Amino acid sequence: MSQQTATGETTIHPTAVIEAGAEIGDGCEIGPFCHVGPQVRLGAGSRLRSHVILWGNTQIGENAQIWPFASIGHAPQHLKYRGEDTRLVIGKNALIREHVTMNPGTIQGHSETRIGENCSFFTGAHVAHDCVVGNNVTLINNVMLAGHCTVGDFATVAGGSGIHQFTRVGHHAYIGGLAAVEGDVIPFGMVLGNRAYLSGLNVIGMKRAGFNREAVRNVRRAYRMLFSFDQTFKENLNEVTQEFPEDPLVNDLVGFIRAGGDRSLCTPRHAPGA
Repeated sequence: MSQQTATGETTIHPTAVIEAGAEIGDGCEIGPFCHVGPQVRLGAGSRLRSHVILWGNTQIGENAQIWPFASIGHAPQHLKYRGEDTRLVIGKNALIREHVTMNPGTIQGHSETRIGENCSFFTGAHVAHDCVVGNNVTLINNVMLAGHCTVGDFATVAGGSGIHQFTRVGHHAYIGGLAAVEGDVIPFGMVLGNRAYLSGLNVIGMKRAGFNREAVRNVRRAYRMLFSFDQTFKENLNEVTQEFPEDPLVNDLVGFIRAGGDRSLCTPRHAPGA
């Protein structure tokens, strides 16, 4: 059947099930055998290809593109979950490919899983309960993001990687394929391996994001200073703070480290070159 709207036509395939109470935005396309639960709010212009399941207290922004067999908003995979009304919020322009799973928050966390705008989740990626994912984040095939993780803007996690619960991944970071990440990843950091170690900076990502040469050069210098083996890490951190008091990117880096978290930092195996 089709449902006429003020700004466009929403089309719903006859085999789709839209529960009473669901809110479907203008101009959506809901394909065969999709199931949309009663608490779901789906933004205008979104497309569910086929066999997509949206459930729970789930809000999805406009222009989402969701592919077959994605399961979005079902109960969190948490043994203490007892059916509490927790949320999953996804920003606009989400690309969610086949077999992606995303869960709402838990009351043991902050009752919400939140995903920013313009994010891409490729086949088989998983976003667990209570995660906070920034804008323009990309999770490649089969990435496993455990509960309570935080991922900064423009971060990329390559295929098959696993991120330990409560881990922080800084903005513009890059996680290499098949990495097992147990520690926090600094902004602009690049980590590789099982168990993951800091292998340098995501300079290519910084250049693609439009950072100029001076900005990249300062972050590189700060990185070398931070992970020098000549003195303690605390002394290195204080030295970087004094050396770059006005540099916004270095201040982001220092602030991320000083904020701390539940996990230790991913660090290099060797001191960076001069």
